[in-house]
Amino acid sequence: MTHPFAGILLPEGFRSRGTGPLYLRLRQLLKEAILSGKLNHGDALIPERDLASYAGVSRVTVRKTVESLVDEGLLVRRRGAGTFVECTPLNVGDPLCRSAQLVDASPRQRANSRVQWLERGLFQPTFDEIITLGLSAHSRVARLTCLHFSNDEPLALERSSVSADVIPDPLRVNSSIHDWLRGINAGPVRAIQRLTVRSIKKPDACWLGLIPPAAGLSVERVSYLSSGRAIEFTRSVFRGDGDGFVSEFEFSES
Repeated sequence: MTHPFAGILLPEGFRSRGTGPLYLRLRQLLKEAILSGKLNHGDALIPERDLASYAGVSRVTVRKTVESLVDEGLLVRRRGAGTFVECTPLNVGDPLCRSAQLVDASPRQRANSRVQWLERGLFQPTFDEIITLGLSAHSRVARLTCLHFSNDEPLALERSSVSADVIPDPLRVNSSIHDWLRGINAGPVRAIQRLTVRSIKKPDACWLGLIPPAAGLSVERVSYLSSGRAIEFTRSVFRGDGDGFVSEFEFSES
């Protein structure tokens, strides 16, 4: 098969991603293909029956997967034409993108900034954590949630998830998740990150001192080791009236 889906949707490509509903595992595989540029903006999805055949799943599973990606804004349906990719990834052929090994979005760190930990512990993983981090349903996940403050005003709410075999004692984490991972020789070398403007509702709005619904910036990031393993899954929400965020790039020597 020469169609790009033939290489992306091999059954073992998502059936091996932990447990949980097949449509969630298929959704994550398609999402990564879109954000990484394997599937490009404007590409048409193949018919549901062919997609189901490539992936080795039912058409019901495919339909549920596509609907979830349409709701997320990564796919769009055009009446009479089909379903198309609606996301433009970074141009990986650009020299800057080839050099940038890691993109990290976090609130600006200043002398008057601080962090308040809301949650640090081991938990049963959610479906999204199972699929994204490649966990089993019986594994544990280290979940770290904190508020970032600037001038004593809450600026961002950050939720990070890492497999418990990497961080067995989350209470020991007292720095940014990437700094901590680098300190234990598990630092990621690349990340796929998506930024969207959205309405912040309860309870996130309350943590950020806002009256819901309020405008904000949502950042979802999955970071990877050189082996290709997803090591960290972080979702952050920034106040729309805050002083923004900073993207940090680490460059390779080549």
